[in-house]
Amino acid sequence: MNENPTTQLTKQDFVSDQAVRWCPGCGDYAILAQAQKQMPTFGRKREDIVFVSGIGCSSRFPYYMNTYGFHSIHGRAPAVASGVKMSNPDLSVWIVTGDGDGLSIGGNHFMHALRRNMDFNILMFNNRIYGLTKGQYSPTSEVGKVTKATPYGSIDIPLNPPSLALGAQATFVARTIDRWQKHLAEMMERANDHDGGTFIEIYQNCNIFNDGAYEPYTNAEKLDNVIELRDGEPMIFSRGTKGIKLDGSKAIVVDMEKHSPDDILVHDESNLDHALIISNWTSNPDLPEPIGVIYSIDKPTYNQDMVDQINSAKEKKGTGSVQDLLNAGDTWKVE
Repeated sequence: MNENPTTQLTKQDFVSDQAVRWCPGCGDYAILAQAQKQMPTFGRKREDIVFVSGIGCSSRFPYYMNTYGFHSIHGRAPAVASGVKMSNPDLSVWIVTGDGDGLSIGGNHFMHALRRNMDFNILMFNNRIYGLTKGQYSPTSEVGKVTKATPYGSIDIPLNPPSLALGAQATFVARTIDRWQKHLAEMMERANDHDGGTFIEIYQNCNIFNDGAYEPYTNAEKLDNVIELRDGEPMIFSRGTKGIKLDGSKAIVVDMEKHSPDDILVHDESNLDHALIISNWTSNPDLPEPIGVIYSIDKPTYNQDMVDQINSAKEKKGTGSVQDLLNAGDTWKVE
């Protein structure tokens, strides 16, 4: 899989020879197609790209990308991807996970990967259900969700992935929707260009076990329920008829016939306070669902700091060897 760096790759170059084994109509197909389409635009050779996944329907992703890949263990994709990135910092590393894999058994790894600002990209397919195990409620399922595991309705309060990512000090947090192909492509491009860890939550429809979970944001009236965030632009939505203002720290929806754009909150991707407020609009019936880049800042990455630390130690003490380390300090001879 060695290519001439001047060769222009196409989507087909990133399509593997493996039969795609998802249910017909699954939202994963749309995400896969967009990933295969976007990878050639990033200017990297296939052997310089790695997809790492955990366990779940989404985690079959590495099989279908004609790049290097690692189908790892449940919830541990960030740990495996961290090892890949630290051992070869020049690689472009992408993690594919789901709301169950990434936020339940993998929640600890997810949180610390973002806290460290490891330079890789996390794509979380959030369908608010466990699909691979045939329809149990997940960490993002809504209260009252009736599933095989919750026949009387879930009483768990769902996790809000963007809020969790922000709380873990992530430097890039975004949300998109599987059916929004152009927007999905834009979010992948933004993640690729970001120097540091990125997290993209993708609203993904499971048409078998949780069909229509995101219908309010994907049907014909979606523009009334969704706000597409644009850095530096006023938060106006619903075909220009509604806007967002802050009343103290509380967001309120106002009628644009009674307000000018100057009255409306302007989105600032670098403002953490605003990002925390925006992320908590999720599933709030009184506020639009935020889609787009919620937060983005520059910050030193763990992997680069580690490389710098190792190089500094080598300059001071030399390269060294494992044998020298074993023979250093107190030693004992056992006879």
